[in-house]
Amino acid sequence: MRPVSIIGIGKTPFGAFPDKSLLDLAVEAGRKCLKNGNISPAQVEAFYLGNFAGPAFVGQNHLAPYVAAAMGLEGVPATRFEAACASSGSAFFHACSAVAGGMYDVVLVAGVEKMTSQPTPRVTDILASAGELGGEVKAGATFPSLFAMIARRHMYQFGTTREHLAAVAVKNHSNGAKNPEAHMRKVITMEQALAGRMIADPLTIYDCSLVSDGAAAVLLCPAERAAEFTSKPARVLGVAQASDRLALADKEDITTFPAVRQAGQKAYQMAGMTARDIDFAELHDCFTIAEIIAMEDLGFVPRGEGGPATAAGFSALNGEKPINTSGGLKTKGHPVGATGVAQICDLVLQLRCEAGERQLSRAGIGLAQNLGGSGATCVVTILGR
Repeated sequence: MRPVSIIGIGKTPFGAFPDKSLLDLAVEAGRKCLKNGNISPAQVEAFYLGNFAGPAFVGQNHLAPYVAAAMGLEGVPATRFEAACASSGSAFFHACSAVAGGMYDVVLVAGVEKMTSQPTPRVTDILASAGELGGEVKAGATFPSLFAMIARRHMYQFGTTREHLAAVAVKNHSNGAKNPEAHMRKVITMEQALAGRMIADPLTIYDCSLVSDGAAAVLLCPAERAAEFTSKPARVLGVAQASDRLALADKEDITTFPAVRQAGQKAYQMAGMTARDIDFAELHDCFTIAEIIAMEDLGFVPRGEGGPATAAGFSALNGEKPINTSGGLKTKGHPVGATGVAQICDLVLQLRCEAGERQLSRAGIGLAQNLGGSGATCVVTILGR
C-alpha cells in the first residue's frame, strides 16, 4: 500500500446561510480546496462525497455527480457516501484506500449538508432516521434523548457531573470564539452552561451541537507526489473505520462505543503509535458527553476520568492534550455530512501552523474521530507533517 498525503484543503464557514444552496456550499469548498492544492479540475481522477440526508433536507438525490459537474469534474467517477454524521469521514477513509491501493493518484473528497432549510422539528426527525427506527425512534427517541441516557448512565457508573459536561462546553466555546469560520463565536461561563435551557436531562442547550449549513473538502495523492503540489503536505499516518449496532438497547454498555475503540486501535496500529503520541485531537462532540467518552475510548484518559480531566484543563488549548481547538461541533457547527472532512481540515491547519489564535506550540501529530449516530459508525484518522 502506498503512503497517502493531503495536499489541499478548503472549507466554507459554518452557519445558517439562507441565500446559499447545498450546491453553492459544496462548490465553494471544492474550489477553495483545488486552489489550495494547486490542482485543476482536469487533474482530479475521482470524487468522493460525504452527505447524510440531502434528499430529506433539500429534496435532491444523486448528489455526487450533481456536485462534481458543478465543480468542473467532468467524466470522473463520483460517489456519495452515507454513514450518518460520519458520512464524509467514511468518504475520506475509502478515498485514502483507493489512493493507497493505486486505483487513483489525485482524489477530491468533500462533505456537505444544508440543514437550515428545514424547521427544527423536521431536522430532529431527519437526524433521528440515523437511529434504530423499528424500536427506539418508533418509541419517540431522538438523539438528544439517547445521549442524555448515555450521560445519565456515565454519571451513575463513574460519578460524572453536570459540571464536567459544562466544562466541555465552556472549553469549546472559548476555542470557537477564536475561530473565524465557526457558527457560534461566543464565550460562555460555567454558570451560563449550567443554567442553560434543558433539552433532555441532564443535557442543556449548551451540551448540544448546532444545526448548521456548510461544506469542506480535501485533496489526496500518493505521498511520493505531494511535493509536486505543495510545500506543506500532511501525511495520512493511520485511518480506520469500524461499525457497531444502532440501538442502545443492543449494546452491552452504553458508556463506551466499541466502534470508536476498534477504529482507534486500528488507526494506532497502522501509524505505529499509541494514544500518548497524539499531540492534539478533533473529537466528535455532537453532545458534551460524546467528547468525554471519546477521550476515554481512544485512550487519552482512563475510563470514567474524561470529565474530571476536562475540568482540570487536560484538553484545553494549553493543556496536555488539546481537544477541539476548532471549537468542535459544539461551536464550530455540525453540518453532519461535512463534519468528518472539516475535522481533517482543522488538523491540517494546525499541522501547517495556520490556525491563527488557536495555533498550538506542539502540533506534530493530530487525530480526528468522526462518529455516526449513537456509535454505529466511527472513523479515526491520524495525520502528521
